[in-house]
Amino acid sequence: MYIGLLTARFGNEKSFEEIIRWAAGAGYRGLELSTQHLDLDAVAAGGGGAVKALAEETGVRIASLAYYSAMSDRLPAEDYQAGMRKTIAAASALGVDTICTLSGFPLGGRSKIATIREVLPDIFAPLAEEAAAKGIRIAFENWFATNLQGLEHFAVLVEALPQENIGFNFDPSHLYWQQLDYLAAVAEFKSRIFHIHAKDVAIRRDVLARTGILGSGWWRYVIPGYGEISWGRFICALREIGYDGVISVEHEDGTFSAEEGFMRAIGELGRYV
Repeated sequence: MYIGLLTARFGNEKSFEEIIRWAAGAGYRGLELSTQHLDLDAVAAGGGGAVKALAEETGVRIASLAYYSAMSDRLPAEDYQAGMRKTIAAASALGVDTICTLSGFPLGGRSKIATIREVLPDIFAPLAEEAAAKGIRIAFENWFATNLQGLEHFAVLVEALPQENIGFNFDPSHLYWQQLDYLAAVAEFKSRIFHIHAKDVAIRRDVLARTGILGSGWWRYVIPGYGEISWGRFICALREIGYDGVISVEHEDGTFSAEEGFMRAIGELGRYV
């Protein structure tokens, strides 16, 4: 295993070159490279030589490409698919074997499970075939607002999309605050865990006691080590299933700047990885 970071937190503050050089200096070994920091068409057409040269020079690999558009009733499936095809072409040019994305939102008045069963196969089966031909895996982040909310949704997705190159970008924080067993989930879905997001969650139990779980303001995402997830136990569970990929820090903690948050995160995760 090795520690990486999702570049999206830098927004437009830094270029790709600035990000990868900063990451190398901070001790990171991988980037989950957001498509906002990449000209997909130029990379696909030109082979991505400049990106690969910087990765080789700095010793920071491109662990995955991050295409976090999500299908909804406002973003048609064909537009999403077009973006994914561009991302697949760019990943192939760069020699990157994983694309992180989202499973979309419930469509056409359906429930999440109905959307997974009735809609996602038509959308993702052709994308999975195209990606597999290039040695690329598709990893869905289990963001609770999308179709992947709980573990029943995980199981239904595996049934609906049995392709071996479709799996999960596993984020324990989305499960923890829902009171789902993130450690048991690692064992249950071990063959489909392709990528890991490192994000913690802090719970305000005094607020929870007043609002209940359907209220708001009682939980928030924080830097690893500043919440309630046991990173030692989680990484041990990953070792037990043989996971040997990236642990990618997804920085959504508004109390830290990009640089300070990523530095604190690698300090915590480096104790276990």
